Amino acid sequence: MQRANKRPEYVIEHMEEDDPDAPSVFPEWALLEYRHMLQLVGPGSVVHFTSLSKASLESLRQSLSSTASSQDKPQSDFELHTASITTLMEQRNVSKSRVCLLDPKSPYAVSITDAGNFSSSSKDSDAHGPFAFFLFGGILGDDPPRDRTSSLRQLGFPSRHLGGIQMTTDTALGVTKRCVEDGFRLDLQDTQEQENKWGDVSNSEKVLGWVDHPELNFGKGESVEMPFRYLVDEARTAAAGGAKQPLMPTGMRELIQKDLGRSFEF
Repeated sequence: MQRANKRPEYVIEHMEEDDPDAPSVFPEWALLEYRHMLQLVGPGSVVHFTSLSKASLESLRQSLSSTASSQDKPQSDFELHTASITTLMEQRNVSKSRVCLLDPKSPYAVSITDAGNFSSSSKDSDAHGPFAFFLFGGILGDDPPRDRTSSLRQLGFPSRHLGGIQMTTDTALGVTKRCVEDGFRLDLQDTQEQENKWGDVSNSEKVLGWVDHPELNFGKGESVEMPFRYLVDEARTAAAGGAKQPLMPTGMRELIQKDLGRSFEF
């Protein structure tokens, strides 16, 4: 049975602070992803961006604020912090057990029970939950993957994974929200056993639609295969006659077409 609980909040821990080449102004692709996150979460919750430098914080504030006033898509609130996730949790008196780290090395997959909207009597005792915050390392979408989550893993948060194929950070956040808040199961080959054991399958018939490594075609012989797993964009898929299309931030396709030769770090 589904319950009505206070919505969880989402945290993007900025993982570039130890990178000497990290810019104070975010690259365009990162801003597109961050704007998309606010739309994916939607009104009624908050996306936190933590461990920002003062310069990057002001740059991000200007960008997200101007976007909010110019777009008609509903979106969540956002909060920007120079403090780290650990400091933020201390300030708000939130225990470590209430924060879930999205970690590809986690033994457990994200579950529809993880925000407390569904209960489970068969959940593993060390799986923890429900959670009030879901924490993402600030660039999950490297290709090839870099283990940017390792420093957060060492802090000892409970964790979840999203299957075995790399996702962009906005996709990872959107998948988590749709699972823990909206009751959509991942229904992936590497999550189905747990979903049966924990009762997700008996609690929800809704499953997410996926497209892996989609090819973006721009005409005139221009195309690129994206090295990530995406949610299906239902509207674009319908317009394409049923051929699965990836859910991507507005403007991302155009950005990729402008610079087909660059490496992907979404």
